[in-house]
Amino acid sequence: MVTWRSSKKSFAVEYSKTKSIASSIIASSLIFVSLTGCIWKQSSNEYVEAQSIEQIQVPSAAVEWYNRGYALGESGKYTEAIASYDQAIEIKPDYHLAWYGRGWALDELGKYNEAIASYDQAIKFKPDNSFAWNNRGWALYNLEKYQEAIASYDKAIEIKPDYAYPWNNRGVALYYLGKYQEAIASYDQAIKFKPDYHDAWYGRGISLYELGKYKKAIASFDQVIKFKPDYHDAWTSRGLTLDELGKYTEAIASFDQAIEIKLDDHLAWNNRGNSLNELGKYTEAIASYDRAIKIKPDYHEAWNNRGFALYNLKRYQEAIASYDRAIEFKPDFDYAWTNRGVALYYLGKYQEAIASYDRALEIEPDFHSAIFNRRLALKKLDR
Repeated sequence: MVTWRSSKKSFAVEYSKTKSIASSIIASSLIFVSLTGCIWKQSSNEYVEAQSIEQIQVPSAAVEWYNRGYALGESGKYTEAIASYDQAIEIKPDYHLAWYGRGWALDELGKYNEAIASYDQAIKFKPDNSFAWNNRGWALYNLEKYQEAIASYDKAIEIKPDYAYPWNNRGVALYYLGKYQEAIASYDQAIKFKPDYHDAWYGRGISLYELGKYKKAIASFDQVIKFKPDYHDAWTSRGLTLDELGKYTEAIASFDQAIEIKLDDHLAWNNRGNSLNELGKYTEAIASYDRAIKIKPDYHEAWNNRGFALYNLKRYQEAIASYDRAIEFKPDFDYAWTNRGVALYYLGKYQEAIASYDRALEIEPDFHSAIFNRRLALKKLDR
């Protein structure tokens, strides 16, 4: 009889956008832990200097509107900031700094298409604005236009080859295209120009994980932690990678570090439960899954994994109740349907078990475990 735990990947994936009225970010998440790199106002002296020089040639009224927009943006009043930038642009239509600031504010409102249009205007009037090219890429990334985002990052890098942030962001886009080796090469460039760039080290670690290079991934996560000890996603990802190496006790220690930093890290609680499961500590595993579910009640993976631990304790009826919750939140969850069938099988409910396997096979016709387990149930019914 084959039973399944949920896919363990509960990683975090993170990135960085560089907004730069001075700067920027990128954030996203897989079921695994969060590439989210925030580089607010990461200031470039050269850019700020260029701003000062150019402002001398701009009508004072336009500069006042620009400064007002900038201050409003920094206060989180993005709609008002846009209105101020619009006033600056009305006075001086080729005012690239105002177009750039307008794009920045639109980014913050999640209006990515409009942000791109503003960055395009900034670039039209100042083609060598590497910041605008980078942030344009970030907006495209948020629209899941990864290839176009890479093209924008490439322009930023062409203008400023040692600009670490677009190298990092390029790595993120490549990661989402499944081009892990190329992503690592981009992260390496980001790290070359900014050795303490923890987000780049993190992205590098996740890409190495995807390639099955677990020891190297751990080394990257260790670098993240060296530069940013409270980076809970790195601790969680490190734990996940140790789990893959069968180092379950060490994995739990990493998850505990993540939880100490962020008590409501449902991914860390779930992954901690998985490592406890591997050690046969099913009751403790259930307690961890319960914490994950308390934080995120619709966390279908944790419900499934909880069911798996209950199954291992031969508490089949309770296991089925957990699988039912997983299915309630994700009706096409083939693992949960299969696991539910296994628990029903051990209760002697072979017909109901077959019905569960059938649901799993409707979702994934080649799911070998469901096929195998279904045959066992049919044999019990002498079919």
